[in-house]
Amino acid sequence: MKIHEFLISMTKNISIDISKYKKALDFSFNFYKNKSRRGFKTPYFTYLSSVSNLIIENNGSTDEAIAGLLHDAYEFENNNNAVSQISKRFGVKVSNIVKQCSNFIEVDINKEKWLEEKKKFLDTMQKKSQSSLFVSLCDKFYGLSCLINDHNRIGRKIWKHYPVEPVNLIWYHKNLCKNFKKHLKNHKNLKDKFQRHVNELDYLLKK
Repeated sequence: MKIHEFLISMTKNISIDISKYKKALDFSFNFYKNKSRRGFKTPYFTYLSSVSNLIIENNGSTDEAIAGLLHDAYEFENNNNAVSQISKRFGVKVSNIVKQCSNFIEVDINKEKWLEEKKKFLDTMQKKSQSSLFVSLCDKFYGLSCLINDHNRIGRKIWKHYPVEPVNLIWYHKNLCKNFKKHLKNHKNLKDKFQRHVNELDYLLKK
């Protein structure tokens, strides 16, 4: 199946601007093609595609779906130039979602700095747009799915790829869940699924 046929089938019953979305796919692939998931050789682009698909499957708009493909562009290297390019190519709304979803974390960050940055993100969630919260929920949901899957595959060895102890990760995800329920309107099904993932992670850590 050709790429345009795949996109048409994927968005058959959803209002997505296929042409604009295809341009975002190409931009995202070129930007992330040399990046991999934390601790793994899985192409990071495939992670972003999955986040974007989740947005589309939950009736997200074209701008939200595109933001899902690009939401870490600023986060990787505090990359203002990337956000500027996104704004010019895909509009201010997309670039604003990208900025609001960003939680810049240095590669060799220590525990204290990690906690500080995560607390800052949690504290600002009430000020974020509904689109940004929705895209962020899809990102955190899929990221947690990957984390649980990785844990089931290789066990506690997974934690060596993270800058903090598992207890800090579960603290962060529990607070994310609470804030999504409090500040994000609608998307109850996805929020409930995220809660179940948080509960599953908590269970795995207590085994």
